[in-house]
Amino acid sequence: MKIKTKLVLGVGLLFAMIVLLVVVSSVYINMLSSDTKNILIANYNSIDYSRQMLNALTNGMENRDAQDLFRENLEKQKKNNTEVGEKEMTDKIESDFHRVIAEPNDIALNKLIQKDITDVMLLNMQAIRLKSDVAERTANDAIGWVSITGTVCFIIAFILLVNLPSNIANPIKELTESIRQIAAKNYSQRVHFEHHNEFGQLARSFNSMAEKLEEYSNSNLAKLMMEKQRIETLINNMREPVIGLDERQTILFMNDDALKIAGLSKEFVIGKRIGDIAANNDLIRSFSEDLVLNENAGEKMKSLPVKIFADNKESYFEKEVIPIRILPTGEREERLIGNVIRLQNITPYKELDFAKNHFIATVSHELKTPISAIRMSLQLLENKQVGALNGEQKNLLESIKDDTERLLKITSELLNMTQVENGTIQISVVPCEATEIVEYAINATKLAADHKQIKIQTKLQNSLPRVLADVEKTAWVLTNLLSNAIRYSYEGASIAIDVKAEENSVKFSVTDNGQGISPQYVGKIFDRFFRVPGTRGEGTGLGLSISKEFVEVQGGRIDVKSELGIGSTFSFELGSLRTDNS
Repeated sequence: MKIKTKLVLGVGLLFAMIVLLVVVSSVYINMLSSDTKNILIANYNSIDYSRQMLNALTNGMENRDAQDLFRENLEKQKKNNTEVGEKEMTDKIESDFHRVIAEPNDIALNKLIQKDITDVMLLNMQAIRLKSDVAERTANDAIGWVSITGTVCFIIAFILLVNLPSNIANPIKELTESIRQIAAKNYSQRVHFEHHNEFGQLARSFNSMAEKLEEYSNSNLAKLMMEKQRIETLINNMREPVIGLDERQTILFMNDDALKIAGLSKEFVIGKRIGDIAANNDLIRSFSEDLVLNENAGEKMKSLPVKIFADNKESYFEKEVIPIRILPTGEREERLIGNVIRLQNITPYKELDFAKNHFIATVSHELKTPISAIRMSLQLLENKQVGALNGEQKNLLESIKDDTERLLKITSELLNMTQVENGTIQISVVPCEATEIVEYAINATKLAADHKQIKIQTKLQNSLPRVLADVEKTAWVLTNLLSNAIRYSYEGASIAIDVKAEENSVKFSVTDNGQGISPQYVGKIFDRFFRVPGTRGEGTGLGLSISKEFVEVQGGRIDVKSELGIGSTFSFELGSLRTDNS
């Protein structure tokens, strides 16, 4: 419970007890006042009136003044009849008074009226005694309840007096002692009380401060300077450009290799914000943009390779932005204290990759000539004019023909792959009819489909817009998808080709009812050289990768949906003439 709440409750409770005590006292005082007022008004006045009438009788009723005095007090008594039977007695006094006036010297009549007045006095004296008893009981009740209420108030006040000051004073005392220990450089001192109030928050803040002071005290400035020098030497001797920044993107260090490729001097960059230098340096500007992206991503990030003129040649570097986060002592949340930009020189790998692609392209190109010659020789051997072949020779000829076709397909795919990687692929996007592309793919795969007795069904939407595509590359993609569907479908199955217009594109889909693809392999199906483990069928694992490149280089996208044991649907979208007109 918070201290403020405790104080409010304590003081409020005392205030409530005081109010209760005042209310109880006021109630009983009013009751006593009412009882005594009743005695004074109702009974004492009747006795006084009776005494005045007796005095008038004593003076003699033949006296005119005595008669007026008696009559005056009799009238007052008639208005003050409060007890049972008092009115009848007053009426009798009045009756006797008239008789006495008529015969003032009648002694018996005087004694009778004196007796009547004495009876009224006696009646009121008895009433006074009874009402005194009631007032006494009221006083006793008042004393009892006021005593009980006062005792309860005293007990509560005593409990608050004992506990409340100690609840406030003890934590302050402990905290004061801990502060004295900290002042005496005893930084291991901690406040050990744990409360969910202001003192608890103060204790946590104090302990956090003490931990930081202890950490700072245990550190050695000379040791820190030595470690700083060691780290700077290590960074400067790294063979990769490295730049360090604080949380405000101020440059803390920039090793010699980074300065060299950026064409800057250390005096010009250290201590300055990277944004100020980016205004006049393209390379630093790209680093600044990566920092913005990394801040949004909130984690370690690599960007596309950047080409920089270094070591007297065009070099390629891979940028990596590494955020530096620490958990401050005594705190629970990590805090970003800066970033490190690291450049990795990948020029040797690029050169090897280029050499690989050049070698593959050269070998593939050189292989196409002898393979074409072999295929021509096979066609000649199949010609009956050259000579008849027996059954075994025909089987061998078919086997050689299949291997030749496979080699020719592999070399074509390798050439396509090298063109994609080298960026030398030639794309000619023109408006064309989707039906032409579909017919080309069906004709190219007709023999393979007939061989497995597979039926190809086409569904072309009416009024299809013209497709903006490279006819040759797009036909190659659809043919490849259709060939794969035939290869992995069962004999006698059917394959559906669906072409329909989307909002600003035309979508080609090839659906088969084959074995499907396991979910863990769907995301890798377009990777280069990837083939689903355990699949029967021949291929290089390049067809789908090249198809993806061909589609994306035309501004489209390719996708696959598959369920194991049910089948797969490969689809790709290309822009339509509507997009061009819009």
